[in-house]
Amino acid sequence: MSWRRLRTLIRREVLATFRDPFTLAVLVSVPLAALLVFGFVLSVQVQHMKLGVHDADGSAASRRLVAELMAQQTFDVRPYATRDALDQAFVAGDLGAALVIPPNFDRAFDPSGPGTQRPQVQAIYDGGEAVLAGNAEAFLRGLVTATGADLVATHRRVPPHGPPPRGGGAGVQVVARAAFNPRLDGKPFMVAGTFGFVLSFLTVLITAVSIVNERLTGTFEQLQVTPATSVEILLGKILPYGAVFAFDVVLMTVVAGFVLGVWPAGSMVFFILVSTFYVLVSLALGLIISATSKTAAEAVQKTVMLSIPLVQLSGFAFPIRNMPVPVQWLAEIFPATHYIRVCRAIYLRAEGPLSLAPELALLALFGVVLMAYALRSIEARA
Repeated sequence: MSWRRLRTLIRREVLATFRDPFTLAVLVSVPLAALLVFGFVLSVQVQHMKLGVHDADGSAASRRLVAELMAQQTFDVRPYATRDALDQAFVAGDLGAALVIPPNFDRAFDPSGPGTQRPQVQAIYDGGEAVLAGNAEAFLRGLVTATGADLVATHRRVPPHGPPPRGGGAGVQVVARAAFNPRLDGKPFMVAGTFGFVLSFLTVLITAVSIVNERLTGTFEQLQVTPATSVEILLGKILPYGAVFAFDVVLMTVVAGFVLGVWPAGSMVFFILVSTFYVLVSLALGLIISATSKTAAEAVQKTVMLSIPLVQLSGFAFPIRNMPVPVQWLAEIFPATHYIRVCRAIYLRAEGPLSLAPELALLALFGVVLMAYALRSIEARA
């Protein structure tokens, strides 16, 4: 590979990009517009959320409360024998919410007791998915309160809607705690996901359309008859766009911080490095689409068809763990799924390279496969 030829190809691509004001405007304005729009628009419905329950009391009252939760379709209840096991499952992302019933839960209903406190349970939510957590808290609080009122009426023999017993209000008090996002702010969830949407959709679209247009005008064929190798052509195409989108990542991060008040909880440098690598992965996918498209319209159609499952299944707007199991398996074949997980892990939980090593390894595997296939597509067109 000749570095001189590679520099010439990169310079050619940069000049071609700056000669097209529309493309340049799209490269900068669309990521910012998507960030601001999705940062303020939230729509998440609670359905079959995995709820971990640690019943430290094991009494008839606590079992009835758990049974009421299991009877609803809003939660899929998973019992845990110890608090440590519950915490580990929650941190690992296996649960969307958790409920802890204390050992003295049943004794709090005893009418012969001091009656100075209401029975309490602790509810823990994943604050990273703010709207989902808020909806889940409202439903869980209402269900626990209603069931608690019936339990109070049973133990203290007062009407469920009658005057509260001595020492506190009727029902069970829910002590809520939101992990990873205590204020339940919905913007960090959407901001982190927007990076995955923009870098997946826009990079593929721009790359696919630009190369197809070059093929239609004959300039791409002229490039292939030069001494430049396929590797040099590949790098000459993706590196300039990679630099532009890496700048977009920095710009989006700064705008999200100053305009939306959302900064990465983890390392910003680590986030930008991972995002830059993912840009190259998406650009390689764009090269593959361009190599299999005869016109720009066909390339756009393929990109749009790819973006539909991207938005629906990658976890950008809807939690993957709430989807049917076969759909969850399908979502794993999208590089965007793993990149969005990494984004939210850095933005919301301040995770580092070691804890994210499995996801990073999968992204690297996708990058190698797509780069190799893109190189083979260019060689096939030679």
